[in-house]
Amino acid sequence: MERRLWTAMRINKDFLKTTIDEYLGDTQDKSRIRDLYLELLGDVIMLMPTIEFARFHRDAGNTVFLYEFQHRPSVYGNIRPDFVKSDHGDDIGFVFGAPFWNNDVKVLVNVTEEELALSRTVMSYWANFAKRGNPNGEGLVLWPLYDHDEGYMQLDLKQQAGSKLKEHRVQFHLELQKQERKKSEQNVKAAGHQRSEL
Repeated sequence: MERRLWTAMRINKDFLKTTIDEYLGDTQDKSRIRDLYLELLGDVIMLMPTIEFARFHRDAGNTVFLYEFQHRPSVYGNIRPDFVKSDHGDDIGFVFGAPFWNNDVKVLVNVTEEELALSRTVMSYWANFAKRGNPNGEGLVLWPLYDHDEGYMQLDLKQQAGSKLKEHRVQFHLELQKQERKKSEQNVKAAGHQRSEL
């Protein structure tokens, strides 16, 4: 058991070094290191699971529409450091029309006219998807299907279709996963070979 744990730790050290080299390279600028580290965490925690999930569903024959919410809500002002752009969950207020809420509960306050328009657009996309299984509709920028071209929508004050979200990072992580699987298979074979010699 201890040997397997040590092997796993050694693999993780290799994995970590390769990943840090990929993202940080030889940069010495502390602000740049911070930004790249945040990108690394976002890619590992959000990007890769999202892309893998979308691909699984697409490959199973399902219709998939992928998006990246890119707008940093003005409500954060100076509360959130300026290096934090759009964060996980920032889209939710726009989806549910929070800029238009006039009750005791206010999620997004002092929004700009552009943010009101963004919320209307996002609500239209979601309503279309709920009604027809397709977010597209009249007056909206065409949201591409996530097919083998891997189209997706960039949701910001101006919407724009894109393809292959962060392709270079996705390819890096997929190659790293492949290498880790190969090492793991080799370790299993070696462990089996050692047992057979006993």
